[in-house]
Amino acid sequence: MAQEKNVGLGLHGSEKAQRPDGALTEQKVEGISFLAGRWPLEPAKPTLIFLHGAALSGGIWEGQLVALTDVANTLALDLPGHGKSAGPGEETIEDYSRSVVGFLDRLQVPRPVPCGLSMGGAIVQRLLLSHPGRFFAGILVNTGAKLKVASLVFEAIQKDFARFPWMICKTGLSQKTGPEVGDRVRACVQCTPEVALGDFLACDRFDVRQELPTIEAPVLVLSASEDVLTPFKYASFLVERLKHAKLTLVEGAGHLSPAEKPEALNAAIREFIHAACLESRVS
Repeated sequence: MAQEKNVGLGLHGSEKAQRPDGALTEQKVEGISFLAGRWPLEPAKPTLIFLHGAALSGGIWEGQLVALTDVANTLALDLPGHGKSAGPGEETIEDYSRSVVGFLDRLQVPRPVPCGLSMGGAIVQRLLLSHPGRFFAGILVNTGAKLKVASLVFEAIQKDFARFPWMICKTGLSQKTGPEVGDRVRACVQCTPEVALGDFLACDRFDVRQELPTIEAPVLVLSASEDVLTPFKYASFLVERLKHAKLTLVEGAGHLSPAEKPEALNAAIREFIHAACLESRVS
């Protein structure tokens, strides 16, 4: 049962004080903390499940949570060991995907559409592969079918984790992005060095290149023009191998485009959700 903080009537909850319009609500269900752009969830709408990248937390999706409630319920999870979620974290994408499925089962989320950034995108791919038919669509943001991690990343975490959030911003943000975005991104680094190491180890082990053609669900692939961590060729490979993929390039953003260019990202997601919902009704 979700622990509610200033929320309305959940799908299976009791009446609570309503949140002010446009405000996020913070929830927790069996150790997994999450932010909701709409509460209670509307059973007739699809539910965007936002999954953050390695060493980050659900707040990286703040620019999407309220803005996209016109087309969907929106939830941004803190994966185990991140943000306010309990647990030690995981060391494989498969284990993270199992934790997401458990969360969806417990909350009985209507019509989930997973949307993941970087490591979160790897989790989305594993969800679509391991649970065909459960998700009618998926969204991949600045990610790849294989995520090789440079040894420098592991060394930086082990030697000086206090500086690691600054490294994330230096490599993950476009040089055109304002300093206030960097402040918000650094605030989203909420985990221990051990959890961060596990995240990047999970990414380094991830490789589903040969499995991609078996995904039947439509997939939106979002890339960013100035992403040096998962450059455009990663997105191109995904689109070539996936059966039903749409590619959108976000101009002027780096790897952390949800925080850098939220309006462009939201427009692409909104259009995709409209089309996917229409297609699911027709089929």
